[in-house]
Amino acid sequence: MNVNMRRRFGPVLLAVLLGLLATSLAGCGVCGLPLFGRLPSPTPTALREYVVITPTPLPPELVLEADAEEQLLINVYKRVNPAVVNIRVVKLVDSEGLHPEVPGFPDLPGLPEEFYQRGVGSGFVIDTVGHIVTNNHVVEQADEVQVTFHDGRMVRAEVIGTDPDSDLAVIKVDVPGTALHAVELGDSDTLQIGQRAIALGNPFGLRGTLTTGIISALGRSLPLGRASAVLGARFSIPELIQTDAAINPGNSGGPLLDSQGRVIGVNTAYDPEVSGVGFAVPVNTVQRVVPKLIADGHYDYPWFGISGTDVSLDIVEEMDLPVQHGALVLQVTPGGPAERAGLRGSDTTVERKGQELEIGGDVIIGIDGHKVQQFEDILVYILRYAEVGQEVDLTIIRDGREQSVKLTLGERPR
Repeated sequence: MNVNMRRRFGPVLLAVLLGLLATSLAGCGVCGLPLFGRLPSPTPTALREYVVITPTPLPPELVLEADAEEQLLINVYKRVNPAVVNIRVVKLVDSEGLHPEVPGFPDLPGLPEEFYQRGVGSGFVIDTVGHIVTNNHVVEQADEVQVTFHDGRMVRAEVIGTDPDSDLAVIKVDVPGTALHAVELGDSDTLQIGQRAIALGNPFGLRGTLTTGIISALGRSLPLGRASAVLGARFSIPELIQTDAAINPGNSGGPLLDSQGRVIGVNTAYDPEVSGVGFAVPVNTVQRVVPKLIADGHYDYPWFGISGTDVSLDIVEEMDLPVQHGALVLQVTPGGPAERAGLRGSDTTVERKGQELEIGGDVIIGIDGHKVQQFEDILVYILRYAEVGQEVDLTIIRDGREQSVKLTLGERPR
């Protein structure tokens, strides 16, 4: 460096060197940390100075709506959960009577002739006398029933009445009425697809669980595929509520609620291979069946004595029917009400596009002036409006012509 350059830049370099020396002694002014020695722990003040949090803004009305939704569910849970119970059962099982197709009942070699099986389910208190509603398949053939309340209190329970054909049951506990919280029952006839559905219960034994969804469909019937094996159903259960609120093992017997916390159904079945498909017995069925279970221990169903199927387009074409709706009678139970009334079952089997099709039986298109669109309409009508011993007027299609047949309903075999 020549003399002129030293004269020009000398003071500047000196200033820079002095600044660096001062910084090394005082610490780094940019990052707030010393260059030598131990590093101090960061403080909230330091973080606030250099980390600026800017949450995504939401319109105030959306925040209020979300808060209202949360408060609704919180309120429903606090009000209704004290009425929901966990049910544990013990039953002595005869291995010779097991069905391999039913989950939990494997056909295993070396299985003892008898063994104890344990299961869990849910239920809900309906009065201050101690009656609790649950599913029949939860307590069926139980040798011991134990109920656990929301506060951890445990008591024994007695099975009062069961109805396999609606999958409902009533058990009773000996607890002071002042210690019981009962649910409020709603009206399942007013339900609409798309409205909120709230399920309470004990999935996998996890007490006090709440899940939410919507009513996905109405008027379903079981047995339906694998769900029929779970229920062991002999007759169809009509008018079931379909929901996407999570229903899992242990939820069975728990309440399905509306937004007001009223019971609209009893969680009953789910498809283990399809998520978001659960079923509940409608509360109006509960209100019709449960009083009989409490009084008599069973429920007497009116009975046709037929098996049948919905009329399909293939059936219409093969039988040359003048209508495109109705219920085709496939079989008539010997000695049953339908046989006494002269109804005829299918007598011919045809092959259509690789599938066997039963045809030739009577097609029921009306009952007491009500149109029959499908087989389930007959079940719904007699369960809602008819009694054992009542005479009903059927409108049928036989040999291509419309006829009227009178049938006296019998009592469904137990």
